[in-house]
Amino acid sequence: MDPGTQPKNQKDVHRMAKIAALSGFPEWLPAERLVEQHVIDVFREVAELHGFSGIETRAVEPLEQLLRKGEIDKEVYVLRRLHAEGEDAPEQTGNDQSRTLGLHFDLTVPLARYVLEHQNDLAFPLRRFQIQKVWRGERPQDGRFREFYQADLDVIGQDTLPGHIEAEVATVMAEILDRLPMPQFTIHANTRRLSEGFFRSIGLEDQTAVLRSLDKLPKVGAEAVRELLLAETGATPEQAQACLDFAAIRTRDGSFAEQVRQLGGSGEMVEQGIAELTAVLERVEAAVPGVIMADLSIARGLDYYTGTVFETFVTGHESLGSICSGGRYDSLAVDNRHTYPGVGLSIGLSRLVSRLLSAGLARPSRKVPTCVLVSVADEEQRHLSDAVARSLRSRGIPCEVAPTAAKFGKQIRYADRRGIPFIWFPGGEGAADEVKDIRSGEQTAAEATVWEPPAEDRTVRVLAAEQTATP
Repeated sequence: MDPGTQPKNQKDVHRMAKIAALSGFPEWLPAERLVEQHVIDVFREVAELHGFSGIETRAVEPLEQLLRKGEIDKEVYVLRRLHAEGEDAPEQTGNDQSRTLGLHFDLTVPLARYVLEHQNDLAFPLRRFQIQKVWRGERPQDGRFREFYQADLDVIGQDTLPGHIEAEVATVMAEILDRLPMPQFTIHANTRRLSEGFFRSIGLEDQTAVLRSLDKLPKVGAEAVRELLLAETGATPEQAQACLDFAAIRTRDGSFAEQVRQLGGSGEMVEQGIAELTAVLERVEAAVPGVIMADLSIARGLDYYTGTVFETFVTGHESLGSICSGGRYDSLAVDNRHTYPGVGLSIGLSRLVSRLLSAGLARPSRKVPTCVLVSVADEEQRHLSDAVARSLRSRGIPCEVAPTAAKFGKQIRYADRRGIPFIWFPGGEGAADEVKDIRSGEQTAAEATVWEPPAEDRTVRVLAAEQTATP
């Protein structure tokens, strides 16, 4: 602690020791952070394999930009200096730097601004991934945080964007999720053209009202939604039943198409929607078999998305809600020259990690990155231990040197408590070095320039725990 910040008296020290946790702001222990970091690394690795470039945007945006979504206004955290008054007060100056700033609550608003600001320096279609913290002032609960990581994957075009991109982005996300240590998951897909075309073909013109009613199906059930359709959309009992039957369609292949037609769905828009959704199913199925499903009940976001929409659920953990959602949107941003359509999917990364940890679904193979603890016989010989550590690290073997020259038994117990699998004993004075596997007790001669640990011990692995899922 800096001398200038020393507590004034013992009472100050006591108060500091009783700092209370803030709900909604998760802080993982080192072993838990290894799981979170693994999820981040998998996302980045797969995204880059598919040619996506990582970006990071600033944490703040002008408040007026953040509030354009309207319904989020009560959740935005405002950022200002503690003593922002007088000449520095925003309302008393025209300086752009003094505008009220807010912490971003998602990564879409920053992306829209980023695309417009850097459009002359970007090559389109822009293939972008972004893993960054966001902030929302909502009520903390299981899987819901005020500060959390979000991971986004988007392809942004300039004026045009081919339809096959919808299937491509979904395929990349399926590959990411398939590599994570989690139970089986299912990506549910629907398309706006299919839903709107069906509603029109049975005589319902207010598609937004129908979608709004169907969106409540998971929460209130079919009978309550039937009443909403009758009261708020002008549907007849027959039309309401057709909407419910449409929303009940779920298939793993293109057989959903005939079911839609049998319910009365017809016309160009219906057939376009069928073709779009079938293409997505076929392409994702070819890449990651058994994870994609046509689910015509998906209505959330169809007032914003213009093409295919996606929601992703984990088997046995449906209470978590959708862990990954998104779709096609034709107007991420617009200026006087161009429109920027896109396809994007987003993972609530912290929410997913929280469930992986709380349900015991994933664990690191050890608590720390260290593979080898290099022992120290006495402080005069610490330089020998440092030399061993340098040699091992030069070959990518994570290691650390014992903090004190305690008795070897104590150093071994230190390594064992931390889950470090090997301890190294420098020979000194011409004697051979030896390395001991703490787990088996086997101890052999070794040279730091050539010794290799087993492949499974070199770095920490995150393992999927075979455990019954907790709903």
